[in-house]
Parts: sequence; C-alpha cells; structure tokens
Amino acid sequence: MTRRRWIADEVSGNHAAVTGPHAGHLVRVLRARVGQEFDIATGAGVRRGQITSIDPDKDRVEFELGEEVPVTPLPHVTIALSIFKFDRMEWAIEKCTELGVAGIVPVIARRTEAHLAAAAGKRVERWERIVRQASEQSRRAKPPEVSQPMKLKDAVGLAGSTRIVLAENERDYSLRDALGSHASGADIVLAVGPEGGWTKDEEELFREANWTMASLGGTILRAETAAIAGLAVVMAEVQ
Repeated sequence: MTRRRWIADEVSGNHAAVTGPHAGHLVRVLRARVGQEFDIATGAGVRRGQITSIDPDKDRVEFELGEEVPVTPLPHVTIALSIFKFDRMEWAIEKCTELGVAGIVPVIARRTEAHLAAAAGKRVERWERIVRQASEQSRRAKPPEVSQPMKLKDAVGLAGSTRIVLAENERDYSLRDALGSHASGADIVLAVGPEGGWTKDEEELFREANWTMASLGGTILRAETAAIAGLAVVMAEVQ
C-alpha cells in the first residue's frame, strides 16, 4: 500500500517534525499514532518516517527518519502566470503543482484587473499553502516555489534556456513545435496571459527579450485552461 507523504516543517539529522495545521490534520482527522510510517519530504529528498511522538496540544508530530525513498526527477519548468480571478487562479496553481511545475511566478499584466494586482501580494501565503497541500497529495519531493508578484517588464527577464509565451495571435507555430526546436531538458519558462490575452505592446516586449511565441491551437481558452493545458504539453514533451 502506498504511504501518504508529508512535507516536514523541521528537519535535523535523522529526525523531522510536522507542525501546525498539517500536524492537526494528521492527529485529529487521520488519527495518527506512534509507530505509524509515512513518507517524509525533507527538502533534500524523501525518507521513510516513523512517528515517535505526538503532541495534539501543540499540533506537533515528530518522526524518526529511515531509508531513502526513490524519487522520479521532474523537468525544471517555471510558469509565469498572469494574475486573474483568484478562485480560478488558485485552481490553476493547484493543478500545475500536481503536474510537476518547479516554480510559479504571478505576473501583473496590462489586462490584470487593478484590484487583483493590488491584492496579489497578500495572496502569496495562501498560494504557498495550496502548493504544499497539492504537492503532498501528488507525492512530490518538494513543493514548487511561489514568487512574489512581478510586473511583466520584469518577468520578461526571467532566466531559462527555453522561454515560450502562449499567444493568441500566433497561429502557425505550435507549443509542440517550440519545444521541439528549443527544449534541451534544461530550464523552461512558459508564460500564460490573463483573461483577454496579452496586448500588442506586451507581445512586443516578449519578442524584444527573445521569447518564442507559440500557439495552443485555434480555440480561445480561459487563462486557467491555457495554463494547465500548456504545462501538460510541456511536461509530456520533455520528460
């Protein structure tokens, strides 16, 4: 039977601890007990962990760490995700985490609604909780990094050996074409626009910064659909 995986809050040598709400869930919902075994992601890898103590008053579960658990490496893909309505964006963040994205960069685009751009910085902590939970559910070795929101003029400077922007105005060059021509198994950055797409000025910024423009097909997709579909194509092509 597959063991459930938890991401440790504290690691010291052969000992680790899960604290806070995650420990509370482990104790009160899953009714964890001393001696139970789980997979524990330590940041440096994944190890088998056996519960050595439970403190329900302090929401703390401690583990003794044992053997290493094999982990399948994931390609390093960052998604530069334009900020859109938070409920749909959170869904996209969760699913991109499950697909294996390494980093999520929230981007303030021209068509990002002003109130969303203003509130985005305060949502990062919530997004970090979402990626942690999704990482544990999908048995990842560690969650993706969620960056502070940045303006597009800064996001076009993101480093990557292959940098692709999904653009509605690109009709002939597909995402698969772009990956076939440029992907080498190294760092990939995929940029996804907001509802309404990129403006012409923004597309020009990408071109000036030597990004590759690519299409996901002839249909118009919601931002969250484009993010998930685009990332799924990337992961399928480069793994």
